[in-house]
Amino acid sequence: MSDSHAGVFRPAEVAGLTRARLRLPPLHLSDLAGEIAAILILTPLFLYAAAWNGFPFLFFDSGAYVLEGFAKVFVPERSPVYSLFLHAVQGRADMWYVAWAQSALTAFAIVEFSRALWPRTTLWKLLGVCAALSILTSIAWFVGQIEPDCFTAVLVLTMYPLAFRLRKVGWARALLLVPVAGFASAAHPSHLGLSAGLVLVVLAARIAATIRPKLRLPRPNLIVPALAFGIGVGMVLVANYSLTKQVFVSRSGVVFLTARLMGEGVIGPTLDELCPTRHFKLCAYKDHLPQTADEYLWAPYSPFNRLGRFYGDREEYATLAAEGLKRYPLRAAALGLWGSFRQYFMFRTGDGVEPQEWVLGPLFRGFMPKQYKHYLAARQQRGLLSWPAVNVVQYPFALLAQVWLGVVMWRAALRRRWNVASLPAFVLVALIGNALVCGLFSGPHDRYQSRLAWVPCLIVLLTARQTVERALRRPIESGT
Repeated sequence: MSDSHAGVFRPAEVAGLTRARLRLPPLHLSDLAGEIAAILILTPLFLYAAAWNGFPFLFFDSGAYVLEGFAKVFVPERSPVYSLFLHAVQGRADMWYVAWAQSALTAFAIVEFSRALWPRTTLWKLLGVCAALSILTSIAWFVGQIEPDCFTAVLVLTMYPLAFRLRKVGWARALLLVPVAGFASAAHPSHLGLSAGLVLVVLAARIAATIRPKLRLPRPNLIVPALAFGIGVGMVLVANYSLTKQVFVSRSGVVFLTARLMGEGVIGPTLDELCPTRHFKLCAYKDHLPQTADEYLWAPYSPFNRLGRFYGDREEYATLAAEGLKRYPLRAAALGLWGSFRQYFMFRTGDGVEPQEWVLGPLFRGFMPKQYKHYLAARQQRGLLSWPAVNVVQYPFALLAQVWLGVVMWRAALRRRWNVASLPAFVLVALIGNALVCGLFSGPHDRYQSRLAWVPCLIVLLTARQTVERALRRPIESGT
């Protein structure tokens, strides 16, 4: 190099050096550094909606969890596990601690799920996928809400790798995933039913692989998911005992079922037949029963309030539900399945996220007075949230993602690529199971399915690039 050019870079060299300096290190989820970094970065990312709101979102039911968790008062219709979780993470001092804990557990589940299935996924790709996920789906609205609903998806995301990818998970991470899956199972009564159903699905897959070895079906691990379910049941039993000194799983399930049957016109005729010979407290109201389950459970004029609400006679509710199912089985089954079918397609974001000061105000003043002014200043309490624009984007994307999973499952099954088919099949079964549990026991509401609808979207976003590349290669390969 001549003296006149000494120490001077050519333009091409400068551009190359600049690109080299700007090139980010290719951290993969299989690298411990990439794995930890992904969890740390995703945790605040999922809280953007709550931060924009100015306070974590609250639902009508949030008040019961606050009362149960902070005052240690047993509330039969709410999960004591989630209520005690609010207390454990210091929600009384600041509800943001709850939102941060929920976001961290969700981020952990997403990272471990992605790592088990696509370990060469880079940190930067996952961050891009989750940034899109937080805008295009309901995830941020549930993660930042003081409700156990965000753990429905966590349950599914942890159960699949524990069953079908345990070797890639590894025992060290499985020791972390199992209690997370157990807690997710215990966080809401419907989760316990969904968790039991998923374990049965894994059992069926294991039996099918055993009796049809020539098909080379996946042989999922049954013990570890069953252990997670067992931990969930144990958490529920311990939490109930800590508040009541009695051992039981639920004292409200039969009440919700009776209310659902009442709304479907089963309990009324049953009372007409039974009341002449048997004395039930509900007989006094049989000619003026509410028309829907929600009216019976939550309307101020409902006879439910006069009969002790969820503290009322559970034996009477159990008897009426059993008699109604026995006398009108086809009607109960048909309307219950119709409700579950409707529930599957009800997943609009924002169900019930509205001003709740009328019910939550006294609880804030009593338990969290320092947070009250921040709660009142939030957009939710000022009535500034609008959901139509959100659902114009999120609902069709969630629906198309489910359709795409069905297509992937069908094509993989035709090619007998059972390992590929197992993931979309598992997620679709979870969506169906969630709709069945909620539709049969409570009745359809958008938030029940919306809390899980973002899981298919996550899978579509993670696999979008390779799907497009395969689609583009296929015409070239067929042409050659």
